[in-house]
Amino acid sequence: MTAPTQADIDREMRAAGDAYAGRRAAGSAPGEHPARDYPPYRSSELRHPRQPLTVVQDPDAMELSGPVFGAADVTALDADLTAHHIGEPLGERITVQGRVLDRAGRPVAGQLVEVWQANAAGRYAHRRDRHPAPLDPNFTGAGRCLTDDQGRYAFTTVKPGPYPWRNHVNAWRPAHIHFSVFGTAFAQRVVTQMYFPGDPLFAYDPILQSVTDEAARGRLVASYDHGLSVPEFSLGYRWDIVLDGPAATWTEDTP
Repeated sequence: MTAPTQADIDREMRAAGDAYAGRRAAGSAPGEHPARDYPPYRSSELRHPRQPLTVVQDPDAMELSGPVFGAADVTALDADLTAHHIGEPLGERITVQGRVLDRAGRPVAGQLVEVWQANAAGRYAHRRDRHPAPLDPNFTGAGRCLTDDQGRYAFTTVKPGPYPWRNHVNAWRPAHIHFSVFGTAFAQRVVTQMYFPGDPLFAYDPILQSVTDEAARGRLVASYDHGLSVPEFSLGYRWDIVLDGPAATWTEDTP
């Protein structure tokens, strides 16, 4: 089978967008979350759930056998991805801050927020990443923190680079950081992605474009905040995560 081109994917994305616009014009509610089987995102056709969800009869028992915060307590060092090795990582140093909020805009305190990302060259420190870009021995690309009593989180890292993937010919992912947020239990985990403003790859990316509602898609993009920039150290970006409601941040686990 011939691999689809970017033009093929563009046509499919336009068709999905037009279909969504038609449903909205007919009076349907906004669709903040994408379909599980968004065709332009090729692998979603093969791996999206097709069977009814399994009901967990005993959530407490699952918690006892589930993951924990880690082998050690969460510390301030965990949130500085540039300080996990002896040397300084390569790339543009950035500070990412924001708040975790509920649907009423109230802060969600004490939440474990985890991030992972590619390095400045667009490569993950993972054995399955075969992108022929350099690895950075001083950058692993993973961090975590707990939100404070105002729901605030903060990370210091380097801006990730875009990278190719094999969804179609000449497919590139925009620069992004993966976020994971836990609720009051590990079974309540949600995962999402944060993007950077003005990225020229937005229009070509079927993962981002699978969020067909423009307003919901815009909530995945951080804003540059000069007040968060640290003099002679890092540029600042602000990005809030809303867990539910009409202003919710798109998450990969929401049906």
